[in-house]
Amino acid sequence: MKSYSITRRLIATILLVELLAALSISGAAMFYERHVRFRSFDVMLRGRADSLLGAVQDADDEGDNVMLDGTEANLPAEDIYQVQDARGHVLGHSPNWDGPNQALLNTRAGKLLRLSVGGKHYRALRIEGIRVVDPGQKAGGIARHVIIFYGSPVGRVWGEIWEAVGFYAASSLCLLAVSGILIFWLLNRGLAPLRQLAAEAAGVSVNSWNFVPPQRARMIQELAPLTNAIETVLTGLEHAFMQQRRFVGDAAHELKTAVAVLKSSLQLLTLKQRTALEYEHGIERCQLDCERLEETVAKMLTLARTETSTVSPKMAADLADVLRQVSQQFESMAELKHLKIVLLAEEPVWVDVDREQLQLLCSNLLLNALQHSPAGSPIRGVVQQDGTRAELAIEDAGEGIAPEDLPHVFERFYRGDPSRSRNTGGTGLGLAICKAIASRWQGTIEIASNLGAGTKVIVRFPAAVLPSATVKVAVRN
Repeated sequence: MKSYSITRRLIATILLVELLAALSISGAAMFYERHVRFRSFDVMLRGRADSLLGAVQDADDEGDNVMLDGTEANLPAEDIYQVQDARGHVLGHSPNWDGPNQALLNTRAGKLLRLSVGGKHYRALRIEGIRVVDPGQKAGGIARHVIIFYGSPVGRVWGEIWEAVGFYAASSLCLLAVSGILIFWLLNRGLAPLRQLAAEAAGVSVNSWNFVPPQRARMIQELAPLTNAIETVLTGLEHAFMQQRRFVGDAAHELKTAVAVLKSSLQLLTLKQRTALEYEHGIERCQLDCERLEETVAKMLTLARTETSTVSPKMAADLADVLRQVSQQFESMAELKHLKIVLLAEEPVWVDVDREQLQLLCSNLLLNALQHSPAGSPIRGVVQQDGTRAELAIEDAGEGIAPEDLPHVFERFYRGDPSRSRNTGGTGLGLAICKAIASRWQGTIEIASNLGAGTKVIVRFPAAVLPSATVKVAVRN
């Protein structure tokens, strides 16, 4: 699709609207001028016809007829007229007209008609009047009916109309040109913050995440949400990109270390001739290293699937029941370490979380507690609901986490004491997976810990709303 300029489109749209407005004004001006000027023209036409009627006088003859007294010569030369009596006798007419046509003869008095004489367009009317001959007589004189046909050319009137319309049109075009220049300047000035914002955003790349939006963009109500959205998106992208880069680096380092350990174990076996028992112990070490490497890769894949897969349809799961089942899986491990798992769940607590991921979350938290708890200490698992929030708490009495390590415990491959990883089998991905699961299902996870006093992990999810009551889960020690 071809690109276009929003500035040019806005200017073209505004100018088009102004042009239509100018044409509308010019059209309205033409109708107004036509009405006013022809109204004045009709008044003038009637006045000239009345003055011509006044020029009809007594002829002072034996028949008591009427005649024109000659004052009609003062009328404009381009006008046409004819005066006749009731018998049709023509008393006088203009030299440029041979008389009215049949339409004008049959028209009623006072009505205006259009006619063409000698190639010119005229506006004509017919009026009737009475002239009294010998008004001093006893009977009050003799009344003579007079009919006058009078017309005047309309070319001059139309010239005045078009002159006025031309003035309106020229004024509108001048105003349109001035307003176009002004609109272009104002739009360029008004869109300058948007251009600056686009330029700043275009400068962002994988190697440069510096984005400083112009202050004017923050002050404009229409651009402030866009500016905040771009900042939020770029901050999230930068964090995700850096996290991914760090994850790739940490994963490469972890895998390289595991492969180097496995390689060194194999090289150690080949340095000299070994007994069958030594070969057997060496192969067992290699097998353990392979299992640890396999566990690391499996957790990396689990974390990647958790962070990138789309949210499944909501299916409520009982958090208390899931914790109970997971704790049963760790009973053997707890007995070997002389630990006791205590679960407190008075009733089912339902959450809209995938059951498999909920099991993975509980497994990682319980495994961490079992790995770092001294023999004979209890591990408490509490499930409860507070209003619209469901809460899972796993608490142990282990060695705790140093304050400087707490901000980093959810980072991938982070271990507060790297020397323990080979003994405990930790990969530094368990809590990162828990964090990803909690975030994916609109939950939160936090850790409170003190050195020598144990650790408490609290996970909160939105509680599910079920249409019917559920069965209570019994308290189990």
